[in-house]
Amino acid sequence: MLDVRRTAQTVSASRYHVSLAVDDAEIREAQRLRHKVFAEEMGARLSTILPDHDIDLFDPYCDHLLVRELERGEVVGTYRILSPESASRVGSYYAEQEFDLTRLHGLRPRMAELGRSCVHPDHRSGAVIARLWMGLADYMTRHGHAYIVGCASIAMHDGGHVAARVYRQLAAHHPAPIEWRVAPRCRLPVESLDDGLDAPLPPLIKGYTRLGALVCGEPAWDPDFNTADLLMLLPMAQLNRGYARRLLG
Repeated sequence: MLDVRRTAQTVSASRYHVSLAVDDAEIREAQRLRHKVFAEEMGARLSTILPDHDIDLFDPYCDHLLVRELERGEVVGTYRILSPESASRVGSYYAEQEFDLTRLHGLRPRMAELGRSCVHPDHRSGAVIARLWMGLADYMTRHGHAYIVGCASIAMHDGGHVAARVYRQLAAHHPAPIEWRVAPRCRLPVESLDDGLDAPLPPLIKGYTRLGALVCGEPAWDPDFNTADLLMLLPMAQLNRGYARRLLG
């Protein structure tokens, strides 16, 4: 019998192609998408050297993963990846602006950082996320990195209550061991925001936890993006390969 759902997923996935940016023109496409999502949609305050682009000092040191919609040729999803070698060259990971990563010092030689994750609002489907993770898995395997770290953001439109609820659930079910805990530089006061109610995990964070990611401590408040950021860490040795296979098709 024909699996209609599987066939629909395959057709949807075939619309997209994932690759690393090969030149400045492709990086600019990713930066324009980031500006559209972060500034125009989310209202983030971005300091940038080029109008309608999200550009910061880490971009020249990163590899930029792109998902392109094949029919129109448009970049509709992106991640940037900061390798441990590039983090040494730039002097820090992006997350160190928000967290004290002292306890992760021993992981740094094999720890890649994900950042600036976004998907065009017209293409927020599992197919695009799957393509991003397919590219990421290939990247991690080829370069031999053992850990993925990155900030997962939660909007603060409600003042932070949802972020506090999400953190409580992650801390209860997906905590990093104490030796991998980090301290936020601008701490969100979760104890005064958590009303004890449950909140659904945002899809990206739910995907991270299903893959095996852990939360490394309390959230930080990012005033420029007006988000609560949680530092998530995925040891590749603990990757949930069954879920990864389902995610990547």
